[in-house]
Amino acid sequence: MKYLLKNQETERILFRKIRASDFNDWLKFHKSPKTSLHWISELESPEIECEKWYKKQFFRYENNLGGMNALIEKESGKLIGHCGLLIQSVDKISELEIAYSLLPEFWNKGFATESAKKCRDYAFENNLSNSIISIISLSNKPSERVAIKNGMKVSKMTEYNENKVNIYRIEKTEWNKIKPMYAV
Repeated sequence: MKYLLKNQETERILFRKIRASDFNDWLKFHKSPKTSLHWISELESPEIECEKWYKKQFFRYENNLGGMNALIEKESGKLIGHCGLLIQSVDKISELEIAYSLLPEFWNKGFATESAKKCRDYAFENNLSNSIISIISLSNKPSERVAIKNGMKVSKMTEYNENKVNIYRIEKTEWNKIKPMYAV
């Protein structure tokens, strides 16, 4: 579980392990049509999708494949989304990814950027990888902006889970040069 940001926080966010009790709060994500605009897949009911999502996170935890952290807004104590470091296979290469998903009511408030920067810094400060990616659908301009604010640049276009995506990347050597500029 070296990839989880245990006991970490930013100015506005607490990071913690996901709990089964978060299910009902996160179900709102799967019920919103906005959250699946940029990803092509056959979706079942919101309840089944949410259940599958949680099973996948707990599988990641148990198998040291990283996992999402629950993001708790300090001011309200509410679950606002998830962000984490995930081991992903992209074009048959194992990569460390920063992934983020927020409830729509918390979009456009800087939470995704704030949490993604924390994950990036945590990964590099703890020598988890010399390179970190974010996998972003070609149509997902808001996520692209988060990746760019995180110091990432497009390294390639590819197909991932039957979706055309850009792979945004930052190398540790680049981060060492810019980290004061990108500090949260």
